[in-house]
Amino acid sequence: MRSRTQMELERKPALPLGEFVTLMALMMALVALAIDAMLPALPVIGEELGATHANDSQLIVSLLFLGMALGQLFFGPLSDSVGRKPALSAGLGLFIVGSLISMFAGSFTLVLVGRFVQGLGVAGPRSVSLALIRDQYHGRSMARVMSFVMTIFILVPVIAPTLGQGILLVADWRAIFGVLAILALMLFGWFAWRQPETLLSAQRVPFSTRRILHVTREIGTNPIALGYTVVAGLVSGAFLGFLSSAPQIFQQQYGLGSLFPIYFAVLASSAGVASLLNANLVMRFGMSVLIGHAMRLLTATSVVFLGFAVLQAGSPPLWTTMGYLLVIFFAIGILFGNLNSMAMEPLGHVAGIGAALVGAVSTLISVPLGILIGHSYNETIVPLVSGFAVLGALSLVVMRWVESRFLRPALPG
Repeated sequence: MRSRTQMELERKPALPLGEFVTLMALMMALVALAIDAMLPALPVIGEELGATHANDSQLIVSLLFLGMALGQLFFGPLSDSVGRKPALSAGLGLFIVGSLISMFAGSFTLVLVGRFVQGLGVAGPRSVSLALIRDQYHGRSMARVMSFVMTIFILVPVIAPTLGQGILLVADWRAIFGVLAILALMLFGWFAWRQPETLLSAQRVPFSTRRILHVTREIGTNPIALGYTVVAGLVSGAFLGFLSSAPQIFQQQYGLGSLFPIYFAVLASSAGVASLLNANLVMRFGMSVLIGHAMRLLTATSVVFLGFAVLQAGSPPLWTTMGYLLVIFFAIGILFGNLNSMAMEPLGHVAGIGAALVGAVSTLISVPLGILIGHSYNETIVPLVSGFAVLGALSLVVMRWVESRFLRPALPG
């Protein structure tokens, strides 16, 4: 039987809802900021440090994702062992170290090393924030909180590329890494001062490889956790392909140059609106219904626009590309929060390691897919739209499998 202290912990958040949501959103948004603030600088970094091929600069995005995937395998179990606060704080510290490595790098390779270390570090806030939320909420309430979190999270890309572009106007690309280090330090102080520990000492478990394997097996045999983790990885793979190739598409193919952050902000706003609407819609319709509608919208729109793009020799008018991407970003705004919540729903009893494994597996799926899409860029948008169409269709197949396994009556015996 649960103690009164445990039940009190589950009934109400340790911080006022508004402050808690803002803090968790900024923790998770550190990932988006570390990615999107760098986008305007990718061609500059590759050129200055002698990247071999034009598409190689995309690795500055991909290596952060790879580090984040591996880091989650460590920070999630660590948070179950020593508590949420020490694990998350350690991640922020490592992120600052990675920022400084990239800031003072003298070669393209060393920048990539710094980005990998940044990814390892940001895995702390990324995975432990989910566990902090799951400690205190479940079901549709968790989905509602995640929607508020994702709304703020999505709004960061609205300003992040503009921030990066603004820094480039007064300094070089190294200053962007300096700003990231300062922001992480500020979050470190806020979190240490205001956020109480949400995992009681009695609930902690020793760090154990055997336990990681046990929870991995549990996720692998649970259709909901496994299926929605895979779907999250497929959707994220297409999105990573967009993030990697967006500077080349907008700055070079469409010749927007320094106007790129404005167009990116418009797209990010579409996802932010969707996340905000989702906070109310999810309480009425539920997560699975919204995921299904959003995934069908993403896939059907991509298939239709792919045909149009091919007819336009891979370079359709800018306004049509923006219209297509606005729909895609709206669907993604619905999908991201709900997919994470659905994958985590059966894992409340192992929230820390569960969040880590869900995040790690989905990211490990997304990284090679994103690299494949990004490196397929051939001065047309056909590889990108193809990626959304194919991975969207695969996601629908996986979701169909989940529904068949979950809704199928249990056999006797």
